[in-house]
Amino acid sequence: MMSTRPYLIRAIYEWAQDNNLTPHLLVDTTHKDVDVPRSLIEDDKIILNIAENAVANLSLGDDYVTFSARFAGIAREIFVPTTAVRAIYAKENGMGIVLPDEPAQKDAATPERLPQSKRRSKGAHLKVIK
Repeated sequence: MMSTRPYLIRAIYEWAQDNNLTPHLLVDTTHKDVDVPRSLIEDDKIILNIAENAVANLSLGDDYVTFSARFAGIAREIFVPTTAVRAIYAKENGMGIVLPDEPAQKDAATPERLPQSKRRSKGAHLKVIK
């Protein structure tokens, strides 16, 4: 099943924009694929302003949030996996959503291995009725 996380991020972003509010992302920078300005990280977190007037080429995808922005006058490409987004909220009133950690997804291509003693026979469960 697909995660609800990217849908919630997009919904709060659109709500903030529609209400002339400034959407901010709280990002966990310990995630291995996060690419943000390291000098702005505090306590393994960074807050990013993703308002239309603050970024260019914003993409709120299913797997990643990407955009271009300037930090201290230097243009940067920002790359944040949606799993690293901890919250999205409006700067002006703090309204938004804190996103819970997602459980690790099992690889659908790798079936779960059970010990032989735990496996059940998958015999027919239907009966012939005459």
